[in-house]
Amino acid sequence: MTQPGEDLQRPKGPFRFTQFEYGFLLGPPDGRYLVRAAPDGEPRAVIALHTLGAPERRRLRGRRPRHVAEGQVEPVPTARATVIAAEAFSSPLNAEAWLAALKRDRDALRDEAALAAAELNRMLRAHRAAAADPWAIEVSPAHALVVRVGYGSGELVAEGRYDDALELPRTDAGALSRGRGGDALAPGERLAAILSGRDDLLACEELVLRARADLEADRPREAALQARIALEAVLAELGDGDAELAAARAEIGDAANAALHGEPAEHLRSAVTHTVERMERALRRRRPPPPPA
Repeated sequence: MTQPGEDLQRPKGPFRFTQFEYGFLLGPPDGRYLVRAAPDGEPRAVIALHTLGAPERRRLRGRRPRHVAEGQVEPVPTARATVIAAEAFSSPLNAEAWLAALKRDRDALRDEAALAAAELNRMLRAHRAAAADPWAIEVSPAHALVVRVGYGSGELVAEGRYDDALELPRTDAGALSRGRGGDALAPGERLAAILSGRDDLLACEELVLRARADLEADRPREAALQARIALEAVLAELGDGDAELAAARAEIGDAANAALHGEPAEHLRSAVTHTVERMERALRRRRPPPPPA
C-alpha cells in the first residue's frame, strides 16, 4: 500500500469502482492506498478513504470527568471508502456496456459489491495487524449507509465524482450479509432467549462465525485453522452424534496442517467450506426452551 497522498501515476480511465459509506470511522487515516499482490507486481486496486459530514467531536476540557444533566446526541462522521480497479476499461463505450449489464443482472451487481468489500476488508485486516488493535473492525455491504457501483476517471472517482453509477437498494446490500436461511430462529427470538437465561451462548457459535468470515473474505489459510478449532468446539458442546461432522476431523486436520505452510489444496479448501456449512446447520437446529407461560 502507498502512504496517503502518494502520487499514484495512474491513467485517467475510465475505471470501475464500488463506493461504500459507513456511519462510523474505519480506522486507517484518510488518503489513497495503492494495493498490489506483490511488491513488484502490477497494481490491483486503489482504495480512497475520506471522512465526511459531522464536525470534529468535542474534546473534554482538562483531565477530570464532567457532570452532565442529560445525554446530548453526538454528531458522528461518515466514512466513504471507494475501491477503484487498477485496470481501465478499453473505452467509455465498454464502461457503459458493463454498467448496463450490471443494471440488468442484480446478482452480478451484488457480486461486484461483495468483491469490493472483500478488497476493503483486506485493507482493514492489514490495518488491524499494523495497529495491533484487536477491536478494529471489518465491514460488510449490509452495514453501509450507501453502496454505489459505477465508473469514471481515476482522479475524479477518488474525489467522489464519477461518470455514471448505480446505487444498490438497501435490500440488495443487506442480502450480501444476511444470516443464512434454513430453519434458524428469528434473531430476536434467539437474542431474547439468551438474555433471559433460557439459552446459552456457546463458544463454538463465535468460532464458526469467525470461520465463515474467513471463507467469505477468501482467506483459506485462516478459514482452515479456524474451522479446526470450531469443529472441536462444536463436537464438544453439541455432542459428537453428528457422524458426518465427526468424520470430518481428519480432513479438516489435514487442511489446518497444510495452512501452517501455505494455502491448502483445492480439495482441502472444499472440505473446509463443506464442514463450516455443516456446522452452521447443526447450530441452526438448536432450539432454546420455550418462554414461560
